Amino acid sequence: MRWWDIAPVLELEHALFPDDAWSPGMFWSELAHARGPGATRHYVVAEDPAGRIVGYAGLAALGDLADVQTIAVSRAAWGTGLGSELLADLLKAATAFECATVLLEVRVDNTRAQKLYERFGFEPIGFRRGYYQPGNIDALVMRLTMQEQAVHEHSPETGTE
Repeated sequence: MRWWDIAPVLELEHALFPDDAWSPGMFWSELAHARGPGATRHYVVAEDPAGRIVGYAGLAALGDLADVQTIAVSRAAWGTGLGSELLADLLKAATAFECATVLLEVRVDNTRAQKLYERFGFEPIGFRRGYYQPGNIDALVMRLTMQEQAVHEHSPETGTE
């Protein structure tokens, strides 16, 4: 993701998360830490064949801990595997940042996203009460230990090698 992607990302952000969409300043702030030798962020976008942004994702790294800041896929692209591709990209970035653990928060009512994270080996570790506003919706906190993720990638259950 680059600065010129912010406007179309915000359109998708507001379509998917109308009540708690990120502000332009939040994206600008994240991207300010995504370049250069001291980079601590990794942000990507996915485009359809016409060049429209249909997904985006971001990761923050601090020491050996990474946090999935955001991941979103347009409704038109649901079920295409794009969410998996974006998450896989973030996990590669976490490996490049030499993170041992990846955390994320997901709405307790977003079972679609929870299933995606579970397929990648994330496990629930707790809740953040009233995390999502408005609505006072709880967040489920999930954790992935990167060594477990490497084992999970090559397990017979995932069908990957």
